[in-house]
Amino acid sequence: MEKREFRIENEYPYNRKSPFLWIVSHLLRYPLFPILLILAGIINNYVYGNIQVYIGKGFGIIAQSLWELHDLLFPAFIIMVSAVTQGLTGLVRNIGFEFLAQRIERNTREELYINLLGKSQSFHGQQRIGDIMARSTNDVRNLNYMFNPGLMLIFDSSLAFIMPSILIGILHPLLLIVPSIFFVFLVITVWEYNRRLKPVSMKLQEQFGTMNAGLTEAIEGIEVVKSAVRESYEWKKFTGDAGIFRDYFIKQGIIQAKYWPMLVFAVFWGLAILHGFWLWETGVIDIGKVIGFIGLFGAFRFSTFISIFSFNMVQLGMASAGRILSLITARSEIDENPQGVVRAITGKVTFKKVNFTYHNKQVLYDISFTVLPGETIAIVGQTGSGKTTLTRLINRIYDTTGGQVLVDDIDVRNWNMESLRSQISTIEQDVFLYSTTIRKNITFGREDATEEEIKQVAGEAQAHQFITKFSGAYDTEIGERGVTLSGGQKQRIAIARAFLSNPKILILDDSTSAIDSATEDEIQKAMKKISSHRTTFIITHRLSQIRWADKILVLKAGKLIDQGRHEELVQRCEPYKKIFMQ
Repeated sequence: MEKREFRIENEYPYNRKSPFLWIVSHLLRYPLFPILLILAGIINNYVYGNIQVYIGKGFGIIAQSLWELHDLLFPAFIIMVSAVTQGLTGLVRNIGFEFLAQRIERNTREELYINLLGKSQSFHGQQRIGDIMARSTNDVRNLNYMFNPGLMLIFDSSLAFIMPSILIGILHPLLLIVPSIFFVFLVITVWEYNRRLKPVSMKLQEQFGTMNAGLTEAIEGIEVVKSAVRESYEWKKFTGDAGIFRDYFIKQGIIQAKYWPMLVFAVFWGLAILHGFWLWETGVIDIGKVIGFIGLFGAFRFSTFISIFSFNMVQLGMASAGRILSLITARSEIDENPQGVVRAITGKVTFKKVNFTYHNKQVLYDISFTVLPGETIAIVGQTGSGKTTLTRLINRIYDTTGGQVLVDDIDVRNWNMESLRSQISTIEQDVFLYSTTIRKNITFGREDATEEEIKQVAGEAQAHQFITKFSGAYDTEIGERGVTLSGGQKQRIAIARAFLSNPKILILDDSTSAIDSATEDEIQKAMKKISSHRTTFIITHRLSQIRWADKILVLKAGKLIDQGRHEELVQRCEPYKKIFMQ
């Protein structure tokens, strides 16, 4: 089983060995529909051919010297019944393909989203959000179009060649000569068309992802763009990407314009008419069969013409399937370990000779220390010394590449992921808030919280006072990523959210950096209160926070160079003293 941090029960076992097998496995979730569609398609194309045959028979009747009107009643009745049957079976076929297309799009979105939720932080850190969004929207939608109308048209056009050919053979075997030669030329020209179209279709999809990724980055970083006066640069970058996308689109159009199969059909349709009349002239067949043959050969026009659209949709769909599948099957380093330890955490944390390498660069070297339940640990060091990385090993955002991290004397890799992370809360400097109400942001992870609990944690985080000043109070919508709030307000809401989750291990990564000193003092009082019965890690350079820590870890270039209380470190650790002298 592949490694994932999240999966759902009874997840459908799709075959992910190749894009083709993956699509087939999606299709086989609904095995009765393909059978129904095949039957409907066969009947639909048979009765269409039958109409042409009986039109020919009607002409055969009136070509005779002695005929009466009632002689045409039976052919007319057959034509009428065939037309009605063609309409009904066509409706069944179209509804069936549309059902499959919509279900496959839905199931693919579900599969992709679940899989993305299960990917590790290191995986997401290497991705471009815009490209993921392009694959999640445009590429998934292309799968829908691949089935309907793409595969539906290919399926129907294939039967539109097979069934008329059978009926032509029934009229007279010699009439199959021209259709057989035409079929050979059709296969060659369509194959050549697809050979030239496939690489362009794939490049088109890839460039769409690149263009979308660049656009997303520019919009998300609009504040940086404007402050650096880089609007012109971003515009040129986007128009450059759009120009490449346009060029691929034009190249695709040129390939479609040089569509030889239609020319081949026109030539062989003329040859078929000549061959049919030649057989009539020599007395091999009557005029009715000639008319029927010409009508049946005309059905090949649909098969030939529609392939220019259908094969293009299938090519785009297959290219999209490959891009989606590459995202789904991308390796993730961390697994949820559903059979792991599930129990309440007391808060003891131990690092044993921990090493960590990220992107082939070693970040932490031989880190060892022990934290007892309820202790407060301050982590200090220069920028880039590995402070944040160290804390992310505790809740398995990353896994060690050497040594062990233990929680309650159990290796974190042996814990059930959900049990471990649900009892650890992290507040980072770069706070993420959802574009919903303040209440829902605070209760994220604790939807069952009461109004009293919400107001209590908001008060402890020094957030209740500013929240109540909004017209909507706790039901105020805060916009995308909390755009309507100040940095300090965001941090206080994040702190309230952490307090509400009542974690056994609390990690504060410079979480009060955007808060004024007076407010910070009040928050610290609340933190001291809640920290008395939980293990707390604080990443900060603020001496006021460091002083009351039970232990201070001093990091330098990924190495733990000293640990102890503030008074001890000031006396013996020169790098520690330098941090506060800057």
